[in-house]
Amino acid sequence: MPENSPVRLNKYIADAGLASRRGADALIQSGRVCVNGLIQREPGTRVVPGQDTVLLDGAVVMAKQDASCSYIMLHKPVHTVTTVNDPQGRKTVVDLLPEELRTQRLFPVGRLDYMSEGLLLLTNDGEVTLRLTHPSYEHAKKYEVLVREAVTEQSLNIMRQGMRLQEGERLAPVEVETTLDANGATLMRMTLRQGVNRQIRRMCRDLGLTILRLRRVELGPLHLGSLEPGKWRALTDAEIQTLKSSLGLG
Repeated sequence: MPENSPVRLNKYIADAGLASRRGADALIQSGRVCVNGLIQREPGTRVVPGQDTVLLDGAVVMAKQDASCSYIMLHKPVHTVTTVNDPQGRKTVVDLLPEELRTQRLFPVGRLDYMSEGLLLLTNDGEVTLRLTHPSYEHAKKYEVLVREAVTEQSLNIMRQGMRLQEGERLAPVEVETTLDANGATLMRMTLRQGVNRQIRRMCRDLGLTILRLRRVELGPLHLGSLEPGKWRALTDAEIQTLKSSLGLG
């Protein structure tokens, strides 16, 4: 079948390895699947692989690839958007990859906002993407957050006990350790297991803390290490196996 031939939505999800055909029907009918931003409840809806964007519980579902999947670690720099395309014409994380990788339809796993940097995984493995982004899996993500102020013990206790954001969302407890530098700024090392949008920035806002730098240094078993901003590398076979094992896939 030509690559751009339309397929039924339930087949697309089943072929991605996320469910049986009958299981895909149930996912679609329960309203958990979006196509190009719209919820679709009809399993027979036609989608075009490589053109239409299919989401399951907010995570990108990618068509099954004939070749083996690719796994790329990128040190996302600031002033870069975590999308494949940007309507405003800003540089995207995919723009940082060479042409031979861009043709593999790699998608970023999760998000780092425009002013944040650090470890970002890009892959065309739909099952890994789903398990890393679905909130039920609660994979640890570690960040280094430099704030202008000295962080009080009261603020640390609020974060460690689980705070409520001013919008009303209740957060799970966050692991946080601090180091005070000579200029009075504080480096916070934070571990999150929740997927709340812009969580760290909103926490700091509510606690009166000014973020100077926000960098993700770990995603599950993956470590950023010495990878420079804007640079990328393929995961090693050992890293891929460890990652899949942590997700219950190997």
